[in-house]
Amino acid sequence: MVLEKLGDSLKNTLQKIAKSIFVDDKLINELIKDIQRALLQADVNVQLVFDLTNKIKERIKKEETPSGLTKKEHLINIVYEQLVDFLGKEQQKIEIKEKPFKIMLVGLFGSGKTTTAGKLAKYFAKRGNKVALLGLDTHRPAAMDQIEQVAKQANVPSYTKKNEKVPLNIYNEFKDELNKYDVLIIDTSGRDALSKDLIEEIETLNQLIKPNENLLVISADIGQAAQKQAEQFNKSCDISGVIVSKMDGTAKGGGALTACAVSKAPIKFIGVGEKIEDLEHFNPKGFVGRLLGMGDLEALLEKAKEAIKVEDAEDLGKKFLKGEFNLIDLYEQMSAMKKMGSLKKIVEMVPGFSSLQLPKEMLDVQEEKLEKWKIAMQSMTKEELENPDEITSERIDRISKGSGIPTSTIRELIKQYRQSKKIVKMFKGNQGDMSKMMKKFGGKFPANFKI
Repeated sequence: MVLEKLGDSLKNTLQKIAKSIFVDDKLINELIKDIQRALLQADVNVQLVFDLTNKIKERIKKEETPSGLTKKEHLINIVYEQLVDFLGKEQQKIEIKEKPFKIMLVGLFGSGKTTTAGKLAKYFAKRGNKVALLGLDTHRPAAMDQIEQVAKQANVPSYTKKNEKVPLNIYNEFKDELNKYDVLIIDTSGRDALSKDLIEEIETLNQLIKPNENLLVISADIGQAAQKQAEQFNKSCDISGVIVSKMDGTAKGGGALTACAVSKAPIKFIGVGEKIEDLEHFNPKGFVGRLLGMGDLEALLEKAKEAIKVEDAEDLGKKFLKGEFNLIDLYEQMSAMKKMGSLKKIVEMVPGFSSLQLPKEMLDVQEEKLEKWKIAMQSMTKEELENPDEITSERIDRISKGSGIPTSTIRELIKQYRQSKKIVKMFKGNQGDMSKMMKKFGGKFPANFKI
C-alpha cells in the first residue's frame, strides 16, 4: 500500500484508543506521541507534524463530546478530521467542461511526466472520453519514442515530430486535427532545475495552447523538497494542481504529499504503481480512511464501475456480507478483480477489513494461479460451483482429468474458498468496535465510511 508503514502505525494507535478503558491525559499524550512518531518516520516536516498534533490536542481538550458518541469515538473522529484537513481537505476533481479539454504536464527531469501522461490518457479514456497524447518534449533524447510507447499501452493515438526542436511548431502542425478529441494530454520538456529558459518555454506554451489544466508532476521520492518545487512552479508557471508520481514503495511519500498539500497547489492525482492503470484521483478523505483502516468505498466503487456492472456489484456485495457467496460468484468476479488491481489494494478500501489481519498468502494470490483456478472451475458441474463443500476426492480427480489442472491446485482452490468463507462469516458476525463506531457517526462521519 501507499505509505504502508504509516498506515500500520496509525491503525495501531487507533486500536490503542479502542481498547482503552478511560480517555485520560495519559492516553491523549500517548496518542499524540504515536502520531508524531508515525508521521516523522514517513518524512513529514517536523513543524507540520507539531502543528497538526497541537491542533488535535487542542480540540480534544476544548470540545465537548457530541451526543450519540462516546469519548473514544469522538477522539478518533478528531484524529480523522485533522488528518484530512492536513492533506488538503476536499478532493480537487477535474471536470471536462469543454472540448478539447487540454491538460498540460510540467515538471523537472526524472519526475515521471511521460509515464504519467500515459496513465492520465488511460484514466480519461476508461471514462468514455476520446483521448490523444501530444509530445512537446524536444530536449530529452527518445522522449518522442517514449510518448508513442505509453500511448500504445493506453490504447490512444499520439502526435509527435522527432526532428523538430521548437515545441510550438509541433502544436501548430497538429492543432486542427487535435480539435476532434475530448481530452488532450500534453507532455512538455523538463530541466534539472526550474531555470529561466524552462519558465519561458512553459509560459509561451501556456499563452498559445491555453490549457484548461496545468499540472505539475512531482516524484514522491524527493520528499519534503516537493513543497519548494510546487511553490516555485506555481509562482512561475501558474499551475492548477499537482500529480505526485511514484507513491508506491517510497518512505518519503508522506513528505511529498503533505508538502504539496500545504502549498497553494492542490494534489489532484497520485501514481500508485508501475502499471498504466495505477493512477488515482487524490481524495484526502478516502486516503486517510485507508491509512486508518476505515476503507475508501468511493475509490473502490470507482474501480468496480470500470470492471463490474453496478447490479452485479450490488448483488455480490449483499451475498458477501451475508456470507453466502460460492464458486460461481468467485468465478464471475476473477476477471473483474484483475482489472481493479491487486486483492491487497482492494481489501484496503473495504471498511473494517484491515482490522481482520487477513493472511498475507491469501492476499498475494498469483495471476497464474487465478488462471488455473478458472480453468478448473470450467470443468465443474453447476452443483459443484454452487456447493463447493460437496466436492469430494473423487470429484477432484474427475475435475483434474477434465481440465488438465493438477489435483493439488484444485484442492488449493477449495481451501482458499473455505478460508475466504470463514473470514466473511467472521466479518459478518464480529465487525468490531471500529465498525460500530463508524455506524454511530451517521451524517457527521463521511458517508463513504458507513457499513
